[in-house]
Amino acid sequence: MQEADFQRIVHFIREHHLLTLSTVHNNRPYSCSAFYSFNAQEVCFIVASDMTTQHIRNVRHNSSVAVNIALETDEVGKIQGVQCHGSMAQLDQETLKRDYFKAFPYARVMRPVLWKITIEWMKLTDNRLGFGTKIIWKRALSE
Repeated sequence: MQEADFQRIVHFIREHHLLTLSTVHNNRPYSCSAFYSFNAQEVCFIVASDMTTQHIRNVRHNSSVAVNIALETDEVGKIQGVQCHGSMAQLDQETLKRDYFKAFPYARVMRPVLWKITIEWMKLTDNRLGFGTKIIWKRALSE
């Protein structure tokens, strides 16, 4: 993948702040919305969530997750969205915690548990580049 394509995906992600997170446990899917920060160097999302939520209970059994971020539009020529999959674990990196609280300073007072979603694969659909145009990114095996 060319760097310009990766940066196009990153640009779209950074224009938004809310993702849909999908988890599964015992063959039962579950989806929720979450505010996020994004780290392009590590290609990961940071989200906050309580240990008692259904999606976190699912992640504790199965760390595989899917993510969706979509631009809401009625115009087919403007459709844009990112779909991803990867794994989710409780966050222990202070620099990524600081990034999240910089994006959402009010969250600090709630003392949330932060989670890192490490992305393995991403697809940007961007109809502005031509109907059905897709850009795909995959994590290198050595990462």
